[in-house]
Amino acid sequence: MKLKRMPYALTVCKVEKVSDIDLSRDFFFVGKTDDEISLVCTTENAPTKTLEREDGWRGLRIEGMLDFSLVGILSKISGVLADAGIGIFAVSTYNTDYILVKAENIDKAVAVLATAGYTIA
Repeated sequence: MKLKRMPYALTVCKVEKVSDIDLSRDFFFVGKTDDEISLVCTTENAPTKTLEREDGWRGLRIEGMLDFSLVGILSKISGVLADAGIGIFAVSTYNTDYILVKAENIDKAVAVLATAGYTIA
């Protein structure tokens, strides 16, 4: 399986209202529940008004479109990283999955995933 290293720093935050998010930006994920509104975006495009914010994330994207019948992709990747003591924040879209790790762990994450047989671009 091929993973692509994302070229920018990411931020994970909570916002009060969806209108606090600039939806014209190219890369962001919004999760809204009855309890919160979460946002993952490039750090340079993070809103100035947040309830909570954590900078310092980097991302890996699973390359290609993933069929819904595929089983265990995130589980295997997260297991490899967990065995190396690396925590993750995972986000999924219709087409694929993204694995975020803290910036200080990205080189180690890439190394352990490559050792486990993943191709990292």
